[in-house]
Amino acid sequence: MTAVPERSAPTPDHRERRERRDRLAGVTFSQALRWHRPLMLLAVAMAVVGVVGVVGLFADDRVITGMPIWAKPTKFAVSILIYSVTWAWLISQLRHLRRTAWWMGTVAATGLAVEMVVIVGQVLRGTTSHFNETTPLNAALWKAMGISIVFVWVATLVVCVILFRNPGQDRARALAVRAGALVALLGMAIGFLMVVPTAQQLASDSDIMGAHTVGLADGGAGLPLLGWSTVGGDLRIPHFVGMHALQLIPLAALALEFLARGLPVLRVPTVRLRLLVVIVAAYVAELALLTWQALRGQSIMHPDVLTDTAAVVVLVWVVAGVLMSLRAGRGRTGAGDVDPGSGHQQTMVSPVR
Repeated sequence: MTAVPERSAPTPDHRERRERRDRLAGVTFSQALRWHRPLMLLAVAMAVVGVVGVVGLFADDRVITGMPIWAKPTKFAVSILIYSVTWAWLISQLRHLRRTAWWMGTVAATGLAVEMVVIVGQVLRGTTSHFNETTPLNAALWKAMGISIVFVWVATLVVCVILFRNPGQDRARALAVRAGALVALLGMAIGFLMVVPTAQQLASDSDIMGAHTVGLADGGAGLPLLGWSTVGGDLRIPHFVGMHALQLIPLAALALEFLARGLPVLRVPTVRLRLLVVIVAAYVAELALLTWQALRGQSIMHPDVLTDTAAVVVLVWVVAGVLMSLRAGRGRTGAGDVDPGSGHQQTMVSPVR
């Protein structure tokens, strides 16, 4: 008769994580509002704007810079909704400097609300919001948007710093959240490159100052729904990819935890941590590659040899990093190595300070 190994009791850290997961799964709308009321109210407003925008895509056939007039408010509404909910939840989890983070979240919510009021207002007026200096009113609205986004960026930077002042229960999770926030901050900063007037605009004293397309005027052929240029460089691509690192990198950490249920090697905390380091580095490399490609005026649909070579180098490095991380975890899945989620003792994880 084969003896069944006795499973050790979950550690306090594991019980706390499980209780937090259970609370999140059963959260109600009123409870979510308490995460950070201004950001969550902004998220609700963005959900409404998103629905109105979808209706507008079908009911309004007007076009601005080559895209349906309601495409921009719809995309911005979805992006801001995701941003607001993510940061509201993160702020609610802070233990230190939470009040400062709350005020920074309020500043960000206010700035994003100003931006969306201008975007929707300009759609209702039948004109574009970004880079528009065709009239004194349009120029003033564009300047208001620019100022509001600077406030949003600075507020986000402050909360990112506060994240590093708060200890994490799990090193991989802490890395995922902190790295995701920093990369998102870089992605937001790429947006500042778009407000710089092009040489042609300066030479012609144009009423449009700034552009998201590099090498061509805005409004050319683009990808369906997204509108990203298929004929020139487009800074919106790295801007988007960078901003949503805040969601994608933590999701990668959760995916590793889920896969650990069936793959013993992933139950080793240091293996997951090393894999996450590879994922973060790969994400940053891809963000740099997309930015470099856009600034060279090159469409994402038509990369040249240099871009392809750089992409292959990144891919080879990622594969090597993954293989080395997994190899380091082989033979270390015995007692005292795996985390409590597998029902065994955990001794390898220490709190992040």
